[in-house]
Amino acid sequence: MTFTNDKPIYIQMSDRLCEEILSGVYKDDDRIPSVREYAVLLEVNTNTAVKAYEQLSREEVIYNKRGLGYFVTPGARKQILKARKKAFMKERLPELFRQMQLLDISIEDVAEAYKSLQSVK
Repeated sequence: MTFTNDKPIYIQMSDRLCEEILSGVYKDDDRIPSVREYAVLLEVNTNTAVKAYEQLSREEVIYNKRGLGYFVTPGARKQILKARKKAFMKERLPELFRQMQLLDISIEDVAEAYKSLQSVK
């Protein structure tokens, strides 16, 4: 994984795990890699991975079964989706609309581009 400088690595790690849950790599009650496994996989310090897992535990995205590891909390996908949609609408959409206005791009233009992208899939 390539990390950026715009936010702490542990947050980028937790974002990645959330994206894996959203994409279906991990489902409700699935075991996720251990802290050490994830640290090795992403080539980061174990303490950084611990911080990512602690954050996800606080947000109730994952839970720990003592001696067995970490698992995806039932309903985590729905929770992540709700939070991400809210953040998108609040943080990204206003800038997108501003750019559309500056570039004279209509909603219809966007809908047409969206349809053409969907037909490629």
